Amino acid sequence: MAIATVTAQHDRQRVYDSLFRNATRGFAILVLVLLGGVMVALGVGAWPAFSHFGLDFLVSSAWNPVEDQYGALPAIFGTLVTSLIAMLIGVPLALGVAVFLTELCPPILRRPIATMIELLAAVPSIIYGIWGLFVLAPFLQLTVQPFLIDVFGDIPVIGLLFEGPPLGLGVLTAGFILAMMVLPFIAAVMRDVFLTVPPMLRESAYGLGATTAEVVRDIVVPYTRTGIIGGVMLGLGRALGETMAVTFVIGNAHEIHASLLAPGTTISATLANEFTEAVTKLYISSLFGLGFILFVITFLVLAAAKFMLIRLQRRAGT
Repeated sequence: MAIATVTAQHDRQRVYDSLFRNATRGFAILVLVLLGGVMVALGVGAWPAFSHFGLDFLVSSAWNPVEDQYGALPAIFGTLVTSLIAMLIGVPLALGVAVFLTELCPPILRRPIATMIELLAAVPSIIYGIWGLFVLAPFLQLTVQPFLIDVFGDIPVIGLLFEGPPLGLGVLTAGFILAMMVLPFIAAVMRDVFLTVPPMLRESAYGLGATTAEVVRDIVVPYTRTGIIGGVMLGLGRALGETMAVTFVIGNAHEIHASLLAPGTTISATLANEFTEAVTKLYISSLFGLGFILFVITFLVLAAAKFMLIRLQRRAGT
């Protein structure tokens, strides 16, 4: 009797395990199907524009709905430049925040400060956009941008990045907004991975006479570099696809300028501004083409990050 009961329990357990395994496999396949469906839908919608313009769609700066002439280069350029500015500003700030919270902050203040930083991620992007339009842009126009023009304007090559009048709105302002938006994501990930460092490693380093800066540089960062890169890539993915906040402050001009103070546009901002106005088939297809390009850029960034993480893990294993 007891043997029969145990056998029945084992049979039920095998059934449950099989159901669980098949369910999780189905969820994974569903994600791949949805991802492939999005890519196929974008590709089908973008095909008329790609077939009509060819490679010129990727390298042309023209964007004239009246004459049905479209080029994606200004939007691609603006997307990459604003994301790069956001990373250059946001990553050092996030690293500093994470180091302070894990190594230097008094214990009584760690949770309140961490919570306030994480709450920045809950602020809707349109709020960032409104704040950037009415507060940040005027502040940059009156203070930061004139300072950059005076200091760097006469330097060869570098001066090209800061030539022109201080308009307030522009690529640099959009980069500042994106930096604020990606900061809580990157800082939260870095803080969590820093907390995974075994206390014994820290205590051993301090016992040998290492300073806090040396512990962070030689112990914490090498131990958690995989997680750090993952957090940076998470923030970069957010910056590449951000729409409303950038739309408010970038100026929405389909032009390419060397100056960061000049207005520009991004792929997501173009889609938000013009999809409701698209009436011709080629116009709609060109917008689908921009969406497809953004999808490919994001996929390549994430794939490169994954490849980098795999290499780091293999190097750590050897």
